[in-house]
Amino acid sequence: MYPPEEELIALLKKAGIDFVASLPCEKISVLLDMVSARFFHVPLTREEEGVGICAGAALAGRRTAMFVQSSGIGNMINALLSLTQFYSLPLAVFVSQRGVYKEKIAAQLPMGQRLPEILRGAGIAYSTISSRDDLIIAADKLPVVFENDELHIFLMNPAVWEGSTAKSSRPLDQRPVVCMVPEKRREISPPVLTRYEIIEILATSLENCVVVCNLGWPSKELYDLKDQPSHFYMLGSMGMASPLGLGISLSTEKEVIVIDGDGSLLMNPGVLATAAHLGPENLTILAIDNSSYGSTGSQETLTGSCVDLELVARGFGIGNTAKAATKEELLAATVNVRGGPKFIHALALPGNHDVPNIPIGHIAIRDRFREFLRGQEETRY
Repeated sequence: MYPPEEELIALLKKAGIDFVASLPCEKISVLLDMVSARFFHVPLTREEEGVGICAGAALAGRRTAMFVQSSGIGNMINALLSLTQFYSLPLAVFVSQRGVYKEKIAAQLPMGQRLPEILRGAGIAYSTISSRDDLIIAADKLPVVFENDELHIFLMNPAVWEGSTAKSSRPLDQRPVVCMVPEKRREISPPVLTRYEIIEILATSLENCVVVCNLGWPSKELYDLKDQPSHFYMLGSMGMASPLGLGISLSTEKEVIVIDGDGSLLMNPGVLATAAHLGPENLTILAIDNSSYGSTGSQETLTGSCVDLELVARGFGIGNTAKAATKEELLAATVNVRGGPKFIHALALPGNHDVPNIPIGHIAIRDRFREFLRGQEETRY
């Protein structure tokens, strides 16, 4: 009989899963090594980031799965509800359930033991895999996840892998280590444009591009200026615009532009490291930095006092960056920054333009966006 890890991998392949993201867990370390070697694999900096990346890949037609440990659900539950489940995107999450079997770390007990109750309270469907025989549950549930655009969590007891003969086959990483030394803060013109004016300047260049726009006022302003089926408007899930765009860029040849904001990026900056590591050449992150949380009353963000987002991007390894404040600088940045991933730090004045709410429902946004990708794109892997 072959090891249970091999059995689960066979089930994943049979279900057509072709995109996997993960964070480590000692209880499934061998399984994770095998998964990363046999699927397109995204190593994550944070579980919540993975929800956004997998959502983007799912929109582009990939069949996605995540592997995390039980504590990670606490870091991703809002994104699971306000992005994956809200837009009805398929995702299978395999959770190494800590705190329930021969657990040696006391801090793992509270989350691991309460996880079923938390999932029930959140209305998230789950199944418990307590032994190798229970892997048949995954075989039954996985096809339904992708046929019906569902979210499903599989809680995997460590007893499943007890006595397994599987060995890690992870090769030593021979890639050269490249350190991106951040430059000093660039001298740049002070902001003279609002976010609305920046989007207006760039609206023509967005024609037929895949655009993922940050939640709240940025999405409403983009819709007012130029609506296209190729635009995905974030209606919730703060911090998820760049992860979503990254997932799409890894799954299509089309140019992908993320219109993000300073508050959103500060919430999930690790995605910049993930983007630098994976290196999609078709991804541009346009960070419109007005040093304020525009959708919640314009409270000041830390970019107004101590954070330079361009230096942050370079420090995480993104080499192609630019900073712009005026119309001329902005246009030059969009022309001169080539090869991806690209990061454009656009300095803006605070304030929101008086525009109405987006009149399109979230499922309609999803459907027309999916249709655009399916009609004009080829998957890359």
